[in-house]
Order: sequence, then structure tokens, then C-alpha cells
Amino acid sequence: MKSITIKGSERESVGKVATKALRNAGLVPCVLYGGNQAVHFSAEVIAFKNLVYTPNAHTVVIELGNGKSYNAVLQDIQVHPVSDKILHIDFFQIHDDKEITIEVPVKIIGNSKGVMAGGDLRMNNRKLKVKALPKNLPDFVEADITPLDMGNKLYVTKVPTPNFKIMHPDNTVICQVKISRAAMKAAQEAAKAAKAPAKGKKK
Repeated sequence: MKSITIKGSERESVGKVATKALRNAGLVPCVLYGGNQAVHFSAEVIAFKNLVYTPNAHTVVIELGNGKSYNAVLQDIQVHPVSDKILHIDFFQIHDDKEITIEVPVKIIGNSKGVMAGGDLRMNNRKLKVKALPKNLPDFVEADITPLDMGNKLYVTKVPTPNFKIMHPDNTVICQVKISRAAMKAAQEAAKAAKAPAKGKKK
């Protein structure tokens, strides 16, 4: 999995007044969990652009001004309900020898027979939770829709999972091909035409 670096500064004061002062200065208060103790730090809003405002999944290298560096993943983010401004971010420290769970996007490949026949591809899950060692975390889950005919569904059990596990029930649907209105109308008209008596023939 690709990684991005966030440079920040460790913070000593964690109260409401200090947090508000950070936000007013254009900084985002953050907490890193998963180590011996929580690490409180802050970073500029722009530092999170490629982490938050993207459909892709990343691991993170957090570099603090005191020379400390941590490998982590985004755990939780709080945004303002009106302005969408980032208010707070929680990270979780990752370790090379411990599996972690992270949400990654689904990448569709192939051409579905059902779609080519006029069906609509519906995405039930655009992201899936996977579990793996940090070095085995995938950038995405690859879903091949080639075998899908009209009315078929693609389940999580049908996608390759080398070196990682999908953390969803076996009956979880990734996507499906539904009959479109145009295809349904064409089928109905064809059925009517088949039932109607041929012109020129006596009853």
C-alpha cells in the first residue's frame, strides 16, 4: 500500500482552549493511539489533503519535529457538519509484525456480459474492510465483473485475496448487474410481439 508523510509537531496542551487556538491558527489537532501511550500532535490542514480528500487508501508516516517518526493508519476523523472543516483526526500506530484492519476501495475490471447486453452495473460496496500485515495491505480489492450476466451478483468470496482477508460475511455483495428499464421494455415488447397473431393470418 502507498504511504504519505505528514509532518507535524507534538503538542503539550490538550485542553479545549489549546485545541481552539490550534484550529484558529490553521492547524488540525491529532492523536496517535496504538503505542505505549497516546501521542498528541498537530499539523497544517493542507498536510491531510492527499489523505482525506481522496478515494484511495494510504498508510501514513507521521514525522514530528523532535525527530520521532511513526507508521500509522487513519482511524477516525471529525469534520464540521456545515463547513466540512477538519476538526480532529485519530491515527492508529501500525507495527510490522501485527495485522491491522483498514478500508480499501474496490477496483472494477473486465467487461460484464450483462452490461454489454443492456444491463446496469450497481455498486453495493465501493469499499471493503481488509485485514493483513502492513506490508501486505492492498491498494484496492480487484473485482472482475466479466462473468456477470443479467441479474448476477458478485460476492466477496469470488475475488482474489492474496496475503489479506476480507472482513465481511461471505454473502456480502460487491456489485450486481440489474436489468435496465430500456432492456426491460425491450423484453416486454418482444414478449407482446411473440404473443400477437401474425398479420394476414385468420384466427
